[in-house]
Order: sequence, then C-alpha cells, then structure tokens
Amino acid sequence: MTDPDPQPWLRLDPRMLLVHPAREVVRFLPVLVGILVAGGASGAGPWGLLGVGIPVALGLVRYLTTSYRITGGRVELRRGLVQRHLLSAAIDRVRTVDLTATLAHRVLGLATVVIGTGSVAADADEQLELDGLPREQAAALRVQLLQSGAAAADDAALPSGTPPVPVVRFAPRWLWYAPFTSGGLVAAGALIGVLSQTTELFAVRIDVTEDDLSALTGLAVLGGAVALVALVVLLAVAGYWVVNAGFSLTHDGGAWHVRRGLLTTRETSLDETRVAGVTRGEPAALRLAHGARLSAIVTGLARSGESGAVLVPPAPRDTVADAASVVLGTPAPMTAPLRAHGPEATRRRYVRALAGSAPVVLVLVGAVVAGASPALLVVAALAIGAALALAWDRARSLGHTLVEQFVVARSGSLRRRRDALATGHVIGWTFRDTWFQRRVGLVTVDATTAGGQGRITVPDVRVGDAIELADAATPGLVAPFLRLGSDA
Repeated sequence: MTDPDPQPWLRLDPRMLLVHPAREVVRFLPVLVGILVAGGASGAGPWGLLGVGIPVALGLVRYLTTSYRITGGRVELRRGLVQRHLLSAAIDRVRTVDLTATLAHRVLGLATVVIGTGSVAADADEQLELDGLPREQAAALRVQLLQSGAAAADDAALPSGTPPVPVVRFAPRWLWYAPFTSGGLVAAGALIGVLSQTTELFAVRIDVTEDDLSALTGLAVLGGAVALVALVVLLAVAGYWVVNAGFSLTHDGGAWHVRRGLLTTRETSLDETRVAGVTRGEPAALRLAHGARLSAIVTGLARSGESGAVLVPPAPRDTVADAASVVLGTPAPMTAPLRAHGPEATRRRYVRALAGSAPVVLVLVGAVVAGASPALLVVAALAIGAALALAWDRARSLGHTLVEQFVVARSGSLRRRRDALATGHVIGWTFRDTWFQRRVGLVTVDATTAGGQGRITVPDVRVGDAIELADAATPGLVAPFLRLGSDA
C-alpha cells in the first residue's frame, strides 16, 4: 500500500560535514600513520598526506547519501552509496528514543537520535540512528515519536505541557560506590592493553633481570599492590563520573526520561506504558557499600538494549528504593517480605557450592599427600569456607511473592537481583525441572514477558507454591493444564 501523502526525504544537519570527515580520519589514523612513516622512509615527502583525502571523502559521501523522513506512520532512513540500506519502522513499534551527543556534537549544537523498536538486529548498519540533527529538532522529534507511538498503541496521545517531575538527581556522594563496581578493573585492563600496544608499536623493551627480582622486598611488593589498588579505584571513580555526571530521572509527558554523561551526554526516553517492571541489582561488592542499581523491564526492548533501560546507576540503596517506588507506583514490590523456598532449596545451594569447590580441595590435599607444604591445607580450608559462605548467602537470598499485582522474585549472591513484573505484562509461564529437582519436589518457574531478558525466574520453588503463584498472578491461564494433569 502506497503512502497517499509521502513526505520529502530530509538530510541531516550540514554541520555534520565537519563531524563525519573528522570521525573517519580518526578511524583511519593507524593506517594514516603507517602511510606517513612509509612515505618518509621512501622519500615521498608530503605526498603521503594525500592519504588523508580518502577518509575525508568517505565522510562526505556518508553525509550526502544519508536521508530520512517520517511518513505514513513510519520512520524511514536510507543511506549508503555502493550498498544501499533502506530501514523502515512503524512508529507504534517505537519503545525508546535516545538522544546522544558527543563532545563534538555538543560544541556544534547537534544530537544523535537513536530509535529503539525492539529489533534483535545487532549490526550497527541496521539501527535507526539519525546522526545528527539540531538539538532542538532532535528533542522535538523525540516528543513526536513518543506521542505518536502512544496514540497508535492506546488511542490516546500523551499529555504535554506539564513540567517534568524530578525523581532522582546525581549527587557527588554517589562516587563512593564506583570502586565497588567492575568499572575500575575494566578500565585498568584497557589501560594495560593500550600500554602494551604502545610499547610494541614503538619497539620499547622492558627487561626484568633476576637481580631486579631479587632486589624486591616485601615492602616494595606491598607498595606496588597498594599503588595498583589506588589506580583501579581512581579509574573506577573517573569512569563513573564521566558516564553518570549530571544524571537525572524525570517523568514528563507519559514517559520516563533518563539523562547522564559528562563528555558524551545521553538522554533516554521510555514510554511509561511499555515499562512492565523494574530490576534492582545488588552485586555482592555493592551490597557491602549499602548500594544498588535499578533498571527498567521494557516490553519490546531486547536484552541487547538493556543498557538503555538503566533508571538509576550504582547509588545509595534508599535512593534506589525511592526511585523504584515512584516508577512502580508503590513501594511494596521492593519492601514486601518474600516467601522462603524451604530446606530443600537451601540444601541444593550447599551441595552445589561444595561440589564446585571439591576439585580445588582434592588437588590441594593430593599435593600435600605427595609431599607439598602442609600450608596448602589452609588454602583448602579457605576454599571450603568460601563455598559455605556463598551457599549461605544464596540460600537466604531466595524468595518470591505476589503483591499488589506484581510478581516479585529474588535470587543470586555475587549478582543478586530482585525483579518486580506487573502481572498485566505476564504473557506465559514456563515450568522446568531437572532430575535432581524432581527428586526433592522442586521446580524452576519463569514468568515470561515481552521485555528485558524475556522472563523473571523463580528458581528451586516447591511445585505447589509455583502453581499457586502462577494461578494467582494470571487467573485461568494455567488452569486448563492443571485440569489436564488431574484427568490424566
């Protein structure tokens, strides 16, 4: 069916003629350095600079061959010269709208609009990304897409003109939680990789002799360890600040708006009708600092887009709880007591933890029997102690409940999480059990939905409790199967 009133194709802002070529030059920088070095060695002189013209030309072609339009209830984007791409998505499929702006974009007053439709395509060439538009035009387009999508889905436009309602704003004390995340280790690993590549590029050799090693003292090793820890902490704090500075969560016009970023700013808008619930993440290290993080379960948003559903980064536990209460409309899913899973589930945690540590313990004990130092038995005892502590924490984390039309489940230890999913967004139930679970009358039940990871999981729950939960959350949905089972 053809569009009776097609809109003309529009180009991106002409100021992108400054951004695209510069971006391509940076992308081709290693090649350009190689050309210049080779040109200098062969006596080509300044002729080697002609290689810069190739990425500049690619940047110009990228701008000239990219256009977009909104017509017939669809967003369409076409780009490419040799290999043409035409992307099209219905506006009522829009789940999120991201506004990102790198430092160059901000200087030029531009922004990139990334339209999330729940597509499973991971290729960057298959993403609806308008890079870039004037800042004001990008903000207006975001409102237009969200309003049109809500009107198409619910036959009612989003309210407009109301002032944004602030929910959470960044506070400097949040930096305290940065060292308790994995960001510092990732940054340190990246830094080590860059230094390694740099030394290879410039043929820098670092020779460590046996005399150097023998000169090391315990104090020097301790000092090096402290310096390494300090570096990891510093990188974690700096990375957290760069990513989350200026963070804010607001509610406006029927959507949740998340803004964050120091150098590259990112604004994500989530249609509130698509927010099916929330997940409170409580990794072990973050729990020690009395912190947590919060993300939204957004229907139609694949797991690959989960980073775009962050509602609160690592922050004080009370701040996360308050934000969850506002988003869900009630504090009960995050505060209600959970139903324990019983001694059978607890016993499974201890058995699995001890079984996991058994190979290490057996190897250490075998080494001592073979004549190694008895001090290895201390290491074996520590391994057993760590396994018991992990099992204890995993057992006490288990729980579920149904409260105020929300299915709530909590599990995990090193990566503990508490999920709250609105029953209206539950589209099915999956019951799974292994041979070991059947022996003790346990089952793992998944409440499936169309967002986030696709389900929230209640592991190792008694069969009766699992059936009771499913039937109470979605009356009538599992009843036919229960009658079928009783007839059999």
